Amino acid sequence: MSGNSDEKKPSQATLLIEMADRRVDVVAGADGRTYAVQRGGPQIAFPLLRKDGLRAQLARQYYAEHHSVPSQSALTDAISVLEGRAMDQDPQPINLRLATHRTEDGDQVVIDLGTPDGRCVIAGAGGWHIAPVSPVLFRRTKLTSPMPDPGPAGQTDRGLAALRALLNVDEHHFRLIVGWLVAAFLPDIPHPILAAKGEQGTGKSTALAMLINLIDPSPAPLRSLPKDIKTWATVASASWAVCLDNVSTIPMWLSDTLCKAVTGDGLVDRALYSDDDVSVLAFRRLLALTSIDTGALASDLSERMLTAEFLPIKGDQRRTDAEVKATFDEAAPAIRAALLDLLCRVLAELPTTHLAELPRMADFARILGALDTVMGWDTLHTYRAASEITSADLLDAKPFTSAVADFIDERGTWTGSISQLLGLIPAPEVRPRSWPVDATRASGQLKRDAPVLRSIGITVEEAGRSKDRHRRQLYTFTAHALDKQPPQPPDADPGLFTPVTSQDTIFFDHRVTSDPAEANGSASAASAPGSAHHPSSQESSEAADPAEAVVPQLSKKVPDPLPIETGSCTSCGAAFRRYEPTTHPSVCGSCAHHHRT
Repeated sequence: MSGNSDEKKPSQATLLIEMADRRVDVVAGADGRTYAVQRGGPQIAFPLLRKDGLRAQLARQYYAEHHSVPSQSALTDAISVLEGRAMDQDPQPINLRLATHRTEDGDQVVIDLGTPDGRCVIAGAGGWHIAPVSPVLFRRTKLTSPMPDPGPAGQTDRGLAALRALLNVDEHHFRLIVGWLVAAFLPDIPHPILAAKGEQGTGKSTALAMLINLIDPSPAPLRSLPKDIKTWATVASASWAVCLDNVSTIPMWLSDTLCKAVTGDGLVDRALYSDDDVSVLAFRRLLALTSIDTGALASDLSERMLTAEFLPIKGDQRRTDAEVKATFDEAAPAIRAALLDLLCRVLAELPTTHLAELPRMADFARILGALDTVMGWDTLHTYRAASEITSADLLDAKPFTSAVADFIDERGTWTGSISQLLGLIPAPEVRPRSWPVDATRASGQLKRDAPVLRSIGITVEEAGRSKDRHRRQLYTFTAHALDKQPPQPPDADPGLFTPVTSQDTIFFDHRVTSDPAEANGSASAASAPGSAHHPSSQESSEAADPAEAVVPQLSKKVPDPLPIETGSCTSCGAAFRRYEPTTHPSVCGSCAHHHRT
């Protein structure tokens, strides 16, 4: 035999590794996974396994070159070698749809267009443009759809007018939604959860599907409520924007999960085929939901909400889904370009935006502050007023905390243990399910609701231990006089009466301004439950900008009903009017609330 005949042919695994070396680079992701990136191709990282991963590509290419099928063991050995190589590399961030790219000229936002050629949009303080190659690595999932190219820059008013025509909300909520969309392009900050509320048939689901597709196009922009945390983590980690549709109730586990997804969530689970290793899914997401009424919310989730009330659509303004989709598809490039214009202007303004007081969602508040500067709006004040009203309205769903607030209001200040407090506040004849049955549960509820109490001027401080043998923890509750007016949206008329009724403003005079002359008409009447702990807000229509003057009116104005009870309170002298009969026709709601049992 010749010497050449004694040479051993390379194994299938060796040939597969050589094939991979010619085609891809293997990288270690910061998420602990190994990815492959095509050499000389787009900056798109794809996994080694999965149906569209490197393993399947190598098997297909091996057959094309050798006309034989590689064995499963050869493919496994080759993938193991490539994973081992990645372990020697420094981890790199692998982004989903959005990324922050830091340069000498400042931070830039990179947006993956989702196209096969890997093009992207790069936006910074100096403007935005479409780049053929991304400066950062992106990954894609089955929920990542291509994003159509944005329209030309510099036509902000035209794009905002097109968006305004698609949303049947009032002007204040429209501007808040614009602020939310601009902030949605910033991946490194917490974003409030956009909650679209309104009666059935107001176009909430259609509107939010369009908003999600402006930011993160997906074949399934609306999702159902997850059944458990694992399902949620799997679905949420596959797309940047997640919208839960038709939410009727939010269980406590989901409430905590949504809060963590806003600030940054992670799920740790046992790795497959391993006894002592774990897999980690870590992510921060842009969240939205649609609901007629979510019911009682936890205070921490409520503080992360940005509520937008959708108005009833007039019959002659309702359109088919096909018409709405065609209108959106035509307007989407101009809307997306307008949002990118605003993003660049906000990025330029942010370094000089300083707020004296920051709310819970501080980063989002700074975005609104910068947006107000460049647009001449007042969205930050609207957001703060809505946040304060929401916190105060939480007492409606917390009977024990509300009873504690009334108890402290009557005394001004009180010091004692939680068990003593629980004994001094009798439970209603029909005990609510949330009413604590012992001091431990009462203490936990008051700790969770401390922000709500502070929002109505009641503070809780530790006051040492009791001197008896039990050494119980003592607390001092103090009711402070509020040194500011109840929160109101911009342009509210403080001279209007506050009707004490369970009906909401939206059923009286919520409307979309369609004519600047009409917008200067009478202010809309506000109607929220009035009490010492539930300050009401009052809204008025405002003149539309020229770009908004062509927006059709989508909500039919309903005339104000006649009040059933009206007069001056016999206790404090305050004027009142009501649209529903009550058991206290001669006193105002605040006095009735203070003296209830």
